[in-house]
Amino acid sequence: MRNGIVLLAVMLAALFPCMAGAGDSPQFRGPNRTGVFEEKGLLKSWPEGGPAVAWTAKGLGRGYSSVSVVGGKVYATGMREDQTGVVLVFNESTGALEQSIPYGKESVEEQAPGSRATPTIEGARLYLMSGLGVVYCFDLANGNKVWEANVLERFGAKNIMWQLAESVLIDGDRIICTPGGTEALVAALNKNTGETVWTTKGLKDRASYCTPIIANHNGHRILLTGTGGNIIGVNPDSGALMWSFKHKVPWDIHAVTPVYDKGLVYYTGGDGVGGGALELSKDGSSVTSKWTDTTLDCLHHGVVLVDGNLYGTGYKAGGKLVCLEMATGKVMWTTKEVKEGMTVAADGMLYVYEGPKAGTVNLVKATPAGFERTGRFSVTEGSDQHWAHPTIANGRLYIRHGDALVAYDVAAK
Repeated sequence: MRNGIVLLAVMLAALFPCMAGAGDSPQFRGPNRTGVFEEKGLLKSWPEGGPAVAWTAKGLGRGYSSVSVVGGKVYATGMREDQTGVVLVFNESTGALEQSIPYGKESVEEQAPGSRATPTIEGARLYLMSGLGVVYCFDLANGNKVWEANVLERFGAKNIMWQLAESVLIDGDRIICTPGGTEALVAALNKNTGETVWTTKGLKDRASYCTPIIANHNGHRILLTGTGGNIIGVNPDSGALMWSFKHKVPWDIHAVTPVYDKGLVYYTGGDGVGGGALELSKDGSSVTSKWTDTTLDCLHHGVVLVDGNLYGTGYKAGGKLVCLEMATGKVMWTTKEVKEGMTVAADGMLYVYEGPKAGTVNLVKATPAGFERTGRFSVTEGSDQHWAHPTIANGRLYIRHGDALVAYDVAAK
């Protein structure tokens, strides 16, 4: 009997080599795409100089994408000198490079050349969209490409100013992305074949730099994302546009995934514009503005919700860390002690990775009572801007800085 159980486990591992564990992070900004990681038992403070380094990997190439961590593997993307984008697979324990999978040309946009999208992992498949608008599906068991689809060409859309930076969403048998344009503002592809399942029409707008999320509101599923000039709600089963809310931002940058909580949708933009909360109707088919705020003018650094409060960094005048009450928009506190930075959360703490030049990682208590920092350190490895969002998985904090990836031990001993 015991031998049979062992054999079954071996067979399952062969069939599904990348099954996600409890502490894994299979996509951008965590298991739920919210920036709040489901880790417990983490350090509440760091020693001087920061937590211990578990390992450092170099040679990732140019890029600003985060990492996904699934089944003992760490997945990153980068761009080689010849503009080829590659998926890099590292051993979670040691940081050893186990696999390098080329996927096609990447963005050489002048301000931020390199890979942008974080791989989305499900089972033995990896899904990714390049900055040039090509969606890829790979079989991780052998590294072979299953299919690819240029969604800009397919739907007659144009790339945006700084090129696409969206991490695709898996929803059942569909991959959801945002090509932009009148033919397909949002599109769903069959995750097994790449064929078109549905498209969203009815709103003339372009893609932005936003990664979508699906919220469950009174039993109604709503796909939430930002486009060039709007915050939108889409039926994820049909692609029908449920509502749109106009929100004008400089350069059409909506790069912060909307946050849903108790019937409210939080949105924001940088350059002093800020955002606010939209109140959904009972069935989610319409929205009204509940409150607005200009204090938290987050550009592309992410906002998290912890115990009813929003945390993120403002962008104007060098930035600041802000705490807002989600229900009312009340500013609970702000501080210039932490400037603009990528913000995630886990186990009641905020992790804020300041960029683009500072490279300082801050550990801050997630409390509306006031700002309290309990640790900080500087990222010295790597190159280019400090723009990648941190990932927390299985007791480790992953910071990607250009061609380097550093894994820090943040589990309490």
